[in-house]
Amino acid sequence: MHSIKKLCNIFNLSNLRQFHVCLYSSSEKSIIIDHMDYITVIGINRPQKRNCIDRSTAALLTEAITNFENDNKSRAAVLYGTGGNFCAGNDLDELANSNEDNFRNYCNNGLLGPTRRFIKKPIVAALSGYAVGGGLELAAMCDLRVMEDTAVLGLYNRRFGMPLLDGGSVRLTAMLGISRALDLILTGRLLHAKEALEWGLVNRIVDCGTSLGQAVNLATCLIKYPQKSLLADRKSAYNAAYKTAYVDLLEFERENGLKTLAEAKEGAKLFISGYGKHGKSFTLLEKDIPDWELEDNQHKS
Repeated sequence: MHSIKKLCNIFNLSNLRQFHVCLYSSSEKSIIIDHMDYITVIGINRPQKRNCIDRSTAALLTEAITNFENDNKSRAAVLYGTGGNFCAGNDLDELANSNEDNFRNYCNNGLLGPTRRFIKKPIVAALSGYAVGGGLELAAMCDLRVMEDTAVLGLYNRRFGMPLLDGGSVRLTAMLGISRALDLILTGRLLHAKEALEWGLVNRIVDCGTSLGQAVNLATCLIKYPQKSLLADRKSAYNAAYKTAYVDLLEFERENGLKTLAEAKEGAKLFISGYGKHGKSFTLLEKDIPDWELEDNQHKS
């Protein structure tokens, strides 16, 4: 029996409820890879840290996606997180203790993986729990996003002065338009599933615990079509969305973001010490979370 199906003890992937919500992978690897016919399934496996990505995990994710691109049999991939969360972004513990020069070199290819280039084949993101900070940038790197009705999106890194270094400012603006992209980027506010769907940030809302199975189902729809025309039209759509050269836009984001590293490092240290909870920013600690956001949270809870 296929390993994913065996773990869940089911065959219908659309009912796959407990694989990444309640079940922690026994694997010690921070990236786990499985294959289902023509689909590569890639899991971020650091559940104890809400799947924050450190350097070694980023390298493994880059390797996994590159191997998927070069695998002639694999036509689409699914990216998910174990333990109930998609990804809470960059590992700020590592940033707080890193040398700035080394960190700059580390950023060349993206903090979280191969986020600073065009991915050759489609990836579907299965979003559960938190997909925040760099985790939202990682989700935006994917072609399609399946979001659980209890999941949360947002650029929480705004609270700590951590710039967008994984394509977020480029991809979110292309997907949402400048007004909505700036609403997320400048305020760092959270976004629930219904609003994310209305904005076009996600493509499907599914029940809690079913995003992985539904993402695999969506990927299955992609692999059944003739691939040459599908990939050609996909690339054409990206070229139309990013009117300026895609790689140039990503490079501008990187260069601009790297100028803020000192502030980002200070914010990472404060995050480790416990600041930033309940919506507070390290530069405005005396300010409470805005009333409108508190009311919004209470309304949606």
